[in-house]
Amino acid sequence: MIVSRHIEEVQHRLKGFSSAFKTWDLSSSGRLIEQLTTVCPAASFIESNRRARMEFHCASAMNGKAPAVTKLSKCRESKDSCKEGKDSKKGADSTELVCIEKAYCTILSELGENTEREGLLRTPLRAAKAMQFLTKGYKETIHDILNDAIFDENHDEVVVVKDIDLFSLCEHHLVPFFGKAHIAYLPNKKVVGLSKLARIVEIFSRRLQVQERLTKQIATAIEEALEPVGVAVVIEAVHMCMVMRGVNKMNAKTVTSTMLGLYQKDPKTREEFFSLTMRK
Repeated sequence: MIVSRHIEEVQHRLKGFSSAFKTWDLSSSGRLIEQLTTVCPAASFIESNRRARMEFHCASAMNGKAPAVTKLSKCRESKDSCKEGKDSKKGADSTELVCIEKAYCTILSELGENTEREGLLRTPLRAAKAMQFLTKGYKETIHDILNDAIFDENHDEVVVVKDIDLFSLCEHHLVPFFGKAHIAYLPNKKVVGLSKLARIVEIFSRRLQVQERLTKQIATAIEEALEPVGVAVVIEAVHMCMVMRGVNKMNAKTVTSTMLGLYQKDPKTREEFFSLTMRK
């Protein structure tokens, strides 16, 4: 009978707290339990256990560290910040893509094409994505790719990587030029992962370029990163602005070179480079 009265009293009080359940939080649950302890001894036992667990967790979190709530808040803030940064970058890239797509749509229209016909419906978008890829070198830096790839090595003989394929866009007509790059350097106690030389070529070629500047940028980047005794770079390329338009010279090939350090000062060292790279 006593238990029945307690249950009836609890049920009566629970009806009064219906609104509290709708907006449930830790503070309201605590107040509810305090009310229940006045009518049900079992609730008192539950409340004492709840408080003991809270004190234990609080003491554990404060053991020389920030409170658990604070750590959780910082974790959430860090995740939110990271997400905002990614969303911001994604938003910027998306805006850039939309603008390029609209520009290509305008170009096609001005050329007399119907951008609504089946074959051209997605062409502006595809062209925009292609242009972003062809110029992705603007968003890459030498530091990013060489950060963990430079090693101390007691080697002072020439290192040559030849026939590195390159593809770029002529900045005068926005048409491709392509060919091969040959790179050599004389180490000064430092060497770089061989694939990184090809990556350097990729970074600078994936921009609007002229071949002369591209050649020098590659050589200068290697010199600044490795501080070698000498650097030599030669590029052989075919320019579509000469092949497809203008003079229409199908077999014309352009060769440019940049010599730094000992390669510039010593004719024998320079001759060795050309014999290793240019001889077929």
